[in-house]
Amino acid sequence: MLREYKTIEEVAGPLMLVKQVDGVKYDELGEIELPNGEIRRCRVLEVNGRSVLVQLFDSAAGLSLSESKVRFMGHGVELSVSEHMLGRVLDGMGEPVDGGAPILAQKKLNINGTPINPAARHYPSEFIQTGVSTIDGLNTLVRGQKLPIFSGSGLPHADLAAQIARQAKVLGDDAKFAVVFAAIGITFEEADFFISDFRKTGALDRTVLFINLASDPAIERITTPRMALTAAEYLAFDCNMHVLVIMTDMTNYAEALREVSAARKEVPGRRGYPGYLYTDLATIYERAGRKMGSEGSITMIPILSMPEDDKTHPIPDLTGYITEGQIILSRELYRKGVLPPVDVLPSLSRLKDKGIGKGKTREDHAGTMNQLFAAYARGKDAKELMVVLGEAALTPTDRLYAKFADAFEAQYVNQGFYENRSIEQTLELGWKLLSILPRSELKRIDPKLVDRYLPQNGENGAKGAENG
Repeated sequence: MLREYKTIEEVAGPLMLVKQVDGVKYDELGEIELPNGEIRRCRVLEVNGRSVLVQLFDSAAGLSLSESKVRFMGHGVELSVSEHMLGRVLDGMGEPVDGGAPILAQKKLNINGTPINPAARHYPSEFIQTGVSTIDGLNTLVRGQKLPIFSGSGLPHADLAAQIARQAKVLGDDAKFAVVFAAIGITFEEADFFISDFRKTGALDRTVLFINLASDPAIERITTPRMALTAAEYLAFDCNMHVLVIMTDMTNYAEALREVSAARKEVPGRRGYPGYLYTDLATIYERAGRKMGSEGSITMIPILSMPEDDKTHPIPDLTGYITEGQIILSRELYRKGVLPPVDVLPSLSRLKDKGIGKGKTREDHAGTMNQLFAAYARGKDAKELMVVLGEAALTPTDRLYAKFADAFEAQYVNQGFYENRSIEQTLELGWKLLSILPRSELKRIDPKLVDRYLPQNGENGAKGAENG
């Protein structure tokens, strides 16, 4: 029988102080029974002797200090997991919100799992095809990698997240692929978009969808990514699935962390965020990866909107330190109508070299990737020079590079949110664009590969343009 306490001393915002409590542990789950019989949940934040500070999952409205009772459950926040989670829509606390039956639990797991021990990790090395050319061709996602997307407010990161969730797959592998999608602090309209899009396209059948609305309590926002990762760990390491975890928007998570930290009167760090923001984000991101002795894996794409499009803001800054690269969305490309507006040059996947090449994608992948990067960078420089000096000041070759940059944005970067390109289609498109340039400019690709893959009319067309 659980002991009940009627010793609530104080309530301040999302926090409540309970005195004369025995045998309670940090992070333990508690229940508050109101005078009218209503039950609300809380979590232990701090234990100081016989005084306990708890964090409320719901509002404190109607809570009577003298009449309400508190009991502690003896365990932390848990999630009921089973393979039947696939195809279900859950709230930020893991409860079904799709009108279906409660999930028949095969296990109950504490959501505060531990990061994977570096000594027990397998090195990520297998290509994941997202169907998005700018990711597959230039900033390749590898199984077990953490690759965040840095966006800005108003940019279509929700559409890109839904596209990746629909299209992602591991090539040439019979293992089951699942997606765990955590929507953190989103609006009702965004939630409706994700649910209806996943249902309409059939992607929901292989997806576990956690929806936390902006109107839900801040503590639920802190819990949602951990719920999602607990589900992912079960599917990956118990059911041997390849799991892709997409979390949007991690900025809302960090804001909730700041709100709770301020309520606890903790000393703030940069921009008012708690000093332990780096550690806290690491406990989430480092749960992704591949484990030795397990067929399954967790690949993670956290999405965060940079306040004021500032890459040096604490959230993207610290995320960049923990993860293996970043995909950056560009407001300039979005204004031009390029979708998805991926800014290729500052984007980076630190593990892209490990997941490409013969036997994984294609032998010409590395060479074309390097050549496309170099050509696009030079083309952008040529276009800037053209603005200052005029087109007549450019050499014929620079004019071709400027033409290449425009074609690259219009055809390679711009593909819309419902076009699913195979890696072969992406590579062929890259070769088609490279045929705009003279063959002598393709210095980053093995000449044998140029002979094999460059479209036959490419050099002639480039020479004709140069002479013209």
